[in-house]
Amino acid sequence: MGRVTVRRPVLRIRDGSSSQRPDTLAAEEPMEIRVAGRPLTVTMRTPGADFDLAVGFLVSEGVVHHAEDVTAVRYCAGATDDGGNTYNVVEVGLAPHVPVPDASLERNFYTTSSCGVCGKASLDAVRTSAAWSVADDPLQVDAEVLAALPDRLRDGQRVFDSTGGLHAAALFSADGELQCLREDVGRHNAVDKVIGDALLSGRLPLRESILMVSGRASFELVQKAVMAGIPMLAAVSAPSSLAADLAEEHGLTLVGFLRGRSMNVYAGAHRLRLPTDLPEPHRVDG
Repeated sequence: MGRVTVRRPVLRIRDGSSSQRPDTLAAEEPMEIRVAGRPLTVTMRTPGADFDLAVGFLVSEGVVHHAEDVTAVRYCAGATDDGGNTYNVVEVGLAPHVPVPDASLERNFYTTSSCGVCGKASLDAVRTSAAWSVADDPLQVDAEVLAALPDRLRDGQRVFDSTGGLHAAALFSADGELQCLREDVGRHNAVDKVIGDALLSGRLPLRESILMVSGRASFELVQKAVMAGIPMLAAVSAPSSLAADLAEEHGLTLVGFLRGRSMNVYAGAHRLRLPTDLPEPHRVDG
């Protein structure tokens, strides 16, 4: 498997002085996902939890929904001319009852670590029919529990501590218990890794759970949450307008700017239990 971090010499300038020293960087390498022997996509990712990433991507695309839909996940030997294994090509085997993705899903170019929905023909194509509805999920979360999640997410970012260059996604229960955490240079990859872990352990749909991400809440991250049956997505930064629209459309609770006890709820506020001493919200127009 590829390295999660790499060391590189840098010229460091601080307060008028300079020094030559090694620095630790988050690794970024291409990973090709193959399904039924056919290349499907190439994504730029941080090596690690590659099998989770591959099957999580297939969940997000609506190809698989249950652990029994996947027969095998393996690195492809012979990925190089001399028959070696780069650990950058992952083959996913599908059960006989699962249709092989058609050519319209193929992305015959690199998906960068900062871009997930690039290459989609239209926004309508991203609105894949979900296997489960999150609108009727009974999740209820105390605001105080939600306020503690950014610190719990940050505490689990071990590779970020040494590089400062990775996104993170984590799955929490309604009472704030950490269930899974993954890091990657791409925020969408980190989410796919969390979803893939759940699929391989037979835990989909992820009802009554919270997905917490370290960056912004994009349209694609809302889509991935919906596809995995996750009823709440929380982010430390802002959502996009399309993310809020999609959350409202599917009945998902979307929280942004979650920092300490401050947060904005953009959709699905009915799942949030506010402190009893909090004044009634007042409307501010404009």
